[in-house]
Amino acid sequence: MNHSTVTRPRPWNARLSPPTAPDRPRTSDPLHRLRRAAEHHGPVLLMYGTLKLIGFGAFMYLLHSTGDYQRKNPRFGGGARPWDVLATWDGWWYQQIAEHGYHPALVPVPGATGMITLEGNSAAFFPLYPALMRTVSALTGLGSYGAGLLVSIVASFVAALGIYAVAERFGGRGAGLAAAGLWAVWPGSGVEWAVYSDSLYVALAVWACHAVMSRRWLTAGLLTCAAGLNRPTAAALIAAVALAALLALHRREDGIRRPLAAMLLAPLGLLAYLGWVGHRMGDYGGYFRLQSGAWAHEWDFGRQTLDVLTSVPVGRSDYLFPWPFADMIGVGVVLLAFALLPLLFRIRPPVVLTVHTVLTLVLVLGSQQIFGNVSRYLLPLFPLFLPPALALRRLGPVHRFMLLATAALASGSYAGYALFELGVP
Repeated sequence: MNHSTVTRPRPWNARLSPPTAPDRPRTSDPLHRLRRAAEHHGPVLLMYGTLKLIGFGAFMYLLHSTGDYQRKNPRFGGGARPWDVLATWDGWWYQQIAEHGYHPALVPVPGATGMITLEGNSAAFFPLYPALMRTVSALTGLGSYGAGLLVSIVASFVAALGIYAVAERFGGRGAGLAAAGLWAVWPGSGVEWAVYSDSLYVALAVWACHAVMSRRWLTAGLLTCAAGLNRPTAAALIAAVALAALLALHRREDGIRRPLAAMLLAPLGLLAYLGWVGHRMGDYGGYFRLQSGAWAHEWDFGRQTLDVLTSVPVGRSDYLFPWPFADMIGVGVVLLAFALLPLLFRIRPPVVLTVHTVLTLVLVLGSQQIFGNVSRYLLPLFPLFLPPALALRRLGPVHRFMLLATAALASGSYAGYALFELGVP
């Protein structure tokens, strides 16, 4: 490698200067702007899409060769065709909401004495993603399944561009491309192209963080507000944006009105949905009662996580909701997150990335849940992509792509088949 040709990355908070070269005039020509955007973003989208297609193809091959999907309930991991599994489990619920709306209620299970005491219902699933499904379905005629896939796939590309934009501030174009590639192959990435809300949430979260880093406070507040309508773990993003805004106010960097507006806007989406569900149920803590009584998902200070982490490595499966293959992947993801966290701190990222990462980890690992879902719930930890991306930028483009393509091929198994068919995504 010719080190004399390596471009030093600018600091993440460096401001870009306008071009001054006479041969690059400023223009308002839409075709020129489109061409510039294609030159800059095209390689990111091409690489991400190629890696996803490799992993997706491997996933579909495994499903087709085993035939497991044909022997399962279409609602829980089955269907007439291999790709039907992409709309099972949570995907089934999102389709019901898109087609029939919400029916919030706290209905006791007759004679229930165990952990599940309430009937599950659609109110456990946040509204932004099914609302987009319904809108896209009405505009395109694709139906809830096709519309859900389209929303997720488009959102996954938007998330890839956001992850590239954040990483590029730390390590230049090479790091940005590597980070976007890691988003394609990360454990849990099988849900990025499925009828799940995760790609949409990551797209909103990463661009909200990027807006904070760029001091576009109103944009950050609006994106965080939207994220709060999509997933409950947006509480971590809300806290991260609010703390970053408080620091800006303390340092008098951007005046008062814009950071304050971000702080006020950020929690509105989450609070509005929780309030609406509580009002419909006649209990303003109804959402949390539903999660606990119908889905066995509640804050337990990490007892369930500790139980799994001490059980799976020694071959035990006597903990809550065991799914051995998916749980083993979940254990690996948790250990990987803890290994990358000090490396992230070492590069001193802005507070919005640090707080979002740490609080997301705390919210996910501190809750009782189906542990196999952890690899999916931790997909929003995109700041953890930064340390390996900075290492991967040292490789040439061909070697970097070969490494990521190998991981993409394997992701068909660990991020697709193991979650959808051997566990619960």
